[in-house]
Amino acid sequence: MGILEAIVLAIIEGLTEFLPVSSTGHMIIGSTLMGIAHDDFVKLFTVAIQFGAILSVVVLYWKRFLVGIDLYLKLLAGFLPAVAMGLLFKDHIDALLENVTVVALALLVGGVVFLFIDRWAPGGRDSDGGTVTYRQALLIGCFQCLAMVPGVSRSAATLIGGMAQGLSRRHAAEFSFLLAVPTMFAATVKSLYDYLGDGGAFTSAHMRLFAIGNVVAFVVALLAIKAFIAYLQRHGLAAFGWYRIALGGLLLLLLALGLPLQLV
Repeated sequence: MGILEAIVLAIIEGLTEFLPVSSTGHMIIGSTLMGIAHDDFVKLFTVAIQFGAILSVVVLYWKRFLVGIDLYLKLLAGFLPAVAMGLLFKDHIDALLENVTVVALALLVGGVVFLFIDRWAPGGRDSDGGTVTYRQALLIGCFQCLAMVPGVSRSAATLIGGMAQGLSRRHAAEFSFLLAVPTMFAATVKSLYDYLGDGGAFTSAHMRLFAIGNVVAFVVALLAIKAFIAYLQRHGLAAFGWYRIALGGLLLLLLALGLPLQLV
């Protein structure tokens, strides 16, 4: 993987990590199209640059992290279900990560859900203060487990979970962003540990790619979060639903026709 591919993947990560369109699915599609999806370092890179994306959340919401231990306990409650699922089904999850068909189907099904979610779970009002209870945090964490299927989207699963618990779109999205910090940080550390434990090593070129990828992902994610919150409050989720359906349908069509998804 060269610098150009690293920048492209980092832009994809920054744009899609906090949008309900599945960053993992888009990273799989992007790396497949560039012909680098099966490289072990590329797989690690797509996870490690999440650090840049979550840093954007810390920068944007830094005041939330200074108000006391209550937020941390609620994030812990939301984080624990993903830990349990990850430990129990790690091998099955890893097997899905290279399956474009699974990504396409998850995008398609999630898109259909998004067309009706504003009717099924309209959520509360922004004036409700956005307070999340421990029970709500735990249930949102259970929804987050659905995102272990590539193409579902962690952001989509937690956003739907929050709205289903009565949170407004904005407050559900913001708790989703905050919950991403421990979840994605743990995933990054675990991936680095596994890579090094399996005998992997980092060259100076690898470190340069990590640095570039995280900086690009940070800047792009910062802009994407601000734009997403503004759009979500005014327009809802239907547009993301149509996008997911179009992309998932296109991938299934290409697969059905036997056309290669690899460009190089």
